[in-house]
Amino acid sequence: MTTKTYLLPANWVESHKIMSGPVKEWCKAMAFAGHRLELVVRPAKRSAEHSARLHAMLGWLSKNVPWAGELRSTDEWKRLCVSAWSRAKGEAIEYLPALDGKGIDIVFLRTSEMSGKDMHDLIEWVTFWAAEMGHDLPEFTKDPQTGQLVEVRRQKEAA
Repeated sequence: MTTKTYLLPANWVESHKIMSGPVKEWCKAMAFAGHRLELVVRPAKRSAEHSARLHAMLGWLSKNVPWAGELRSTDEWKRLCVSAWSRAKGEAIEYLPALDGKGIDIVFLRTSEMSGKDMHDLIEWVTFWAAEMGHDLPEFTKDPQTGQLVEVRRQKEAA
């Protein structure tokens, strides 16, 4: 049996067109063929663009911003930012004794499980946090030849 995934835009009119068109037709064809269907509706996961942008920002932080006296890895910055962003949203962060008994581990939300909206909000939070701390995060734009995100410095406005 074939599985179909439809990504619906946030615009209700456009979403309705898709649901009453191709989604309805596919469901009807599957039902007539005798298949039981399971319809799962959930917010869309983060996009590859979201992931690339967040990792570009975290990579920049890892090369330019010391924390607790030293430069931190991209993964460490991800943990720090996700934990702080979660607290800023009022979500609980769990601190658990380490399994080997040597310290404390933080249990936090995985970015791979985030919705597109949550990932967007996290990216905005990192941007504002960096600015609040006096760090001038660069802009990142997609290189048309490689498709990779590249750093672009903003022009400073004349006073």
